[in-house]
Amino acid sequence: MSQSTLREMRPFDTVIRRARWFDGTGAPSEVRDVGLRNGRVESVSAQPLDTTGCPDVVDADGLWLLPGMIDIHTHYDVEVLQGPALVESLRHGVTTVLLGSCSLSTVHVDSVDAGDLFGRVEAIPRQHVIEHVQEQKTWHDAASYVEALERLPLGPNLAAFLGHSDVRTATMGLDRATRDDVVPTEAELRRMEQLLESALAAGFVGMSAQQLLFDKLDGDLCRSRTLPSTFARSREMRRLRSILRRRDRVLQAGPDASHPHTILVQALHSIGLPRLGRRPLRTSLLSAADLKAIPFVIHLMRGLAGTVNRLGADFRWQHLPVPFEVYADGVDLVIFEEFGTGAAALHLSEKIARDELMRDPAYRAAFRKDYEAKYSPRVWHRDFFDAEIVACPDADVVGKSFGQVGVERGGQHPVDAFLDLVIEHGTAVRWRTTISGHRPQVLRKIAAEKGVQMGFSDAGAHLRNMAFYNFGLRLLKHVRDAERAGEPFLTMERAVHRMTGELADWYGIDAGHLRLGDRADLMLVDPERLDDSLEEYAEEPCAQYGGLSRMVNRNDATVPLVMVGGRAVWRDGAATEALGQERTGRFLRAGTRSAEPRTTPSAQVQQAQARMGAPTPGG
Repeated sequence: MSQSTLREMRPFDTVIRRARWFDGTGAPSEVRDVGLRNGRVESVSAQPLDTTGCPDVVDADGLWLLPGMIDIHTHYDVEVLQGPALVESLRHGVTTVLLGSCSLSTVHVDSVDAGDLFGRVEAIPRQHVIEHVQEQKTWHDAASYVEALERLPLGPNLAAFLGHSDVRTATMGLDRATRDDVVPTEAELRRMEQLLESALAAGFVGMSAQQLLFDKLDGDLCRSRTLPSTFARSREMRRLRSILRRRDRVLQAGPDASHPHTILVQALHSIGLPRLGRRPLRTSLLSAADLKAIPFVIHLMRGLAGTVNRLGADFRWQHLPVPFEVYADGVDLVIFEEFGTGAAALHLSEKIARDELMRDPAYRAAFRKDYEAKYSPRVWHRDFFDAEIVACPDADVVGKSFGQVGVERGGQHPVDAFLDLVIEHGTAVRWRTTISGHRPQVLRKIAAEKGVQMGFSDAGAHLRNMAFYNFGLRLLKHVRDAERAGEPFLTMERAVHRMTGELADWYGIDAGHLRLGDRADLMLVDPERLDDSLEEYAEEPCAQYGGLSRMVNRNDATVPLVMVGGRAVWRDGAATEALGQERTGRFLRAGTRSAEPRTTPSAQVQQAQARMGAPTPGG
């Protein structure tokens, strides 16, 4: 008896009935029964599947069945060590996350250096970073790091970048790696090359680098210096890029926004020269954002991607497809790092010293000058009239902006109103503002651009002020709302593809599709619950960080089921028993696929229709 006959005779492990099925390729969606067996998609049928003996039959009439989404930009490197379920992403249908962004990873550095690298930049308490790495580290290189991850009861799948700051620190020491007067020796350059080669051989998707100058180190030894990656000179970067280009792996980079020409340089480096045997360098740059501070810059970004890709580059912008709203406790917010007086306050870790600084008339005058420097390169729009106080022991100021408070206090400058409240209440004064993504019509244009990738959630970082765990659902809502308003900008199939198969294919990982033979990483979405609940925030203690309250999204009715490898990890608003106890996820090695999908004639027709731009059935 053939293996195919045996498969047909065995009951399915799960049957999902009458769902609107999206396969992650952009092909038209259709109502189908989908049968899962041994962790894979075994059948996709227009007719009802036989559920005899099947222990898990899911009635999905009216629901959408999607491949699990991919989050290409997270900082879960520390949290995954003691909380490998990563439930905050899973509950929103994200089944694959990429570690190692912004030049930061924990592959080679020791625990104290990891604390200095992650603590201030990513707003993760330094002492917890040190404890987690110290307690869990059993690895000594990239291959053993992967093995250590695979011994954990992973919830989602993982893929990883190797962080350039990690490699530089491990090779040169944190002090030498963050000094302008130190250049790596030839032996040190060779060592960095070896570490990168070893990581790529272990299946890493590439390397992340950083030139952004307002990301600062924590700790005492090198406090307030910029990340080690920012000190790399052209020779070092050229040698590391050549390895990525030769191996056809990805460079994730953050340019120095204070020197806009670095953006152009990064884009030009992506161009290949086929006649000279030089491949394009797959480059993912941070980030395409419609900044309030510089409204026109987004159009230059869009134009740059299109231009260099026509010249033979393989260049993408990372893009967060939702308004970039940030919260802050007092002055604790990374955007203050971008100007001198803000960075001076964050340099001081003790409240008493900060308060003394903020009372100083000379400091206040300098802060006002920085605040009013409207035309310097920046991310924050620096408008305290556009900064709402959401919590404060003084109830009279809640719901007002700092600018309004200043007006009510006799015409006080907004900076002085802000500093007075911070001195009086410290981190108990909580406020929010939207930095970018505030114009829906521009978000729509960016979401349809070929030169952008959906992502940049920062999941796992910035616990008290920003991370966008449900960004994918919010894009689906935006697309659905536009369809209903008669102003479509993407088909729903294309929107799903942008957050699943498109990303998987570009990064070379086995994820993002839901065809015959594909691994059953999937989610169900209730389209009627793509509603305003997606835009709300809640706070929940994070066990991995000593119960620190973390900002999260809570829209559990929108995603009734999430499966990883055919195992339910989230169902009806709660984690399943398997999550955190058993390993459902795995480490995805770039360029490898665990099994080839089997394409049915029907699917071939669908894919052909999608390529020809056929209309989407089912609206």
